[in-house]
Amino acid sequence: MTQLSYAKGATDEPLLEKTIGQALHDAAREWGGDLALVSRHQGIRWTWAELDHEVDRVATGLLDRGVAKGDRVGIWAPNCAEWTVLQFATARIGAILVTINPAYRTSEVEYALNKVGCTFLVSAASFKSSDYVAMLRELGQEKLPMLRGIVVLGAKQHDGFEPWESLRADPDMERIEAVAATLHQNDAINIQFTSGTTGFPKGATLTHRNILNNGHFTARTIKLGHRDRICIPVPLYHCFGMVLGNLASLTSGAAMVYPGEAYDPKLALEAVQAEGCTALYGVPTMFITILAQPDLDDYDVSTLRTGIMAGSPCPVTTMRQVMDRLNMGEVTIGYGMTETSPLTTQTATDDPIEERVGTVGRVHPHAEAKIVGLDGEPLPIGQQGEYCSRGYAVMLGYWDDTAKTAEAIDADGWMHSGDLATMDENGYVRITGRIKDMIIRGGENIYPREIEEFLLTHPAIQDAQVFGVSDEKFGEEVCAWVIARGGEALGPEDVLAHCKGRIAHYKVPRHVRIVEAFAMTVTGKAQKFEMRKMMEAELASSG
Repeated sequence: MTQLSYAKGATDEPLLEKTIGQALHDAAREWGGDLALVSRHQGIRWTWAELDHEVDRVATGLLDRGVAKGDRVGIWAPNCAEWTVLQFATARIGAILVTINPAYRTSEVEYALNKVGCTFLVSAASFKSSDYVAMLRELGQEKLPMLRGIVVLGAKQHDGFEPWESLRADPDMERIEAVAATLHQNDAINIQFTSGTTGFPKGATLTHRNILNNGHFTARTIKLGHRDRICIPVPLYHCFGMVLGNLASLTSGAAMVYPGEAYDPKLALEAVQAEGCTALYGVPTMFITILAQPDLDDYDVSTLRTGIMAGSPCPVTTMRQVMDRLNMGEVTIGYGMTETSPLTTQTATDDPIEERVGTVGRVHPHAEAKIVGLDGEPLPIGQQGEYCSRGYAVMLGYWDDTAKTAEAIDADGWMHSGDLATMDENGYVRITGRIKDMIIRGGENIYPREIEEFLLTHPAIQDAQVFGVSDEKFGEEVCAWVIARGGEALGPEDVLAHCKGRIAHYKVPRHVRIVEAFAMTVTGKAQKFEMRKMMEAELASSG
């Protein structure tokens, strides 16, 4: 009989059937005096007992402001201790945390907050070139009608906004416990935006059970314990940081270490050395820039043992260097998507070297995976098809979008990834390409349609095609071919000026060409793969 591309994860260890709030109380009881969180740029060091107490303070502050179970609370900030406190405090009272990408600009944050009906927002004052306070003032009550309150982080007061300190109330355990008694592990607890090919981001809605268990089994896979310390330079707004980082820590007792507000290779290396980190997380681009540091050998990375590399395909040479030069002999590769909490496959710390550098591992516990053909049926081993997964990690659905949910999750509960993959006879999965046109730039998923629709808002642009071209540093970069309206003067600098400050920096095209026509099929469809080929040849010849 032909062996089919289907695998089921182990079920010998039961799933955690509790809320994130309960898990934090359990952590404080079990590891109360152990280190829980280090935010190096803020000078914060908390034990599990201290973190638990801080969460109770903020949970009480939210209740004081009328935040109730099921209410959506947004967080728009780079990595910081308050981010994590809010993650756990909202979970403790059953509010749904809405994670907003720090790179979002006015139109994007307006859409996200209104799409899910955010009633309360915690925001940084600013980050890099983004002045969040100015953007929120520009939007105002008129454009954000459901927002009842905004808290701004930092010591400085801002007229019309509350300071973070105002949320830190004396813990009212009676009220917190009364609310906790009404919560269930299958309640929605988190909305993460993932861009869609329609041009509008979709809100993947995740439960306590989804993300707590994903953090737990990820921690088990890399053998984390309460003596471990995870260096987390990846963003918290993304599943990588808040689930594989924060929730893996929560379920294992390992400490969360934030090197800085955002990724910086030097800060990551300094954190590893100063805190004796045993695990380091990152997308391949991050590891490439760490390995490229001219003074890398001056840092003591001897405490490192393991970590996770995920977000985009990893070059084999990079993986081998990470193992050798960063002392991460037990580094693992993970694969998944926001809609699956995120990981559904991961390599094991003791997998054979070929599988550890060349695959994304095998299916996680309590999950199923299959590679299917166009008819949705599993293909024979080794044949390329679409990767699908099923199990506890699959999201509830896209917030307020039943049509898109039905497109992604079939009637039997299988989440369709849109990624091409193969599975071997031992269950190892290789990601071989993408069905969709999605661009992965340094771990960020970018959907061309969204950028194309934005470019078409420029009055001098008649048509636009956006696609990825290979890039040594980021894996892929965004390229736009643009056709100008007849008689309109348009240069690449005009296109970039239109984008700057209005869409997230990573979506702004790196390469822009003003063209007369696109490469087309006989039926009039744009051939992006042909344009990519031509563009890459041009870039290669120009050096």
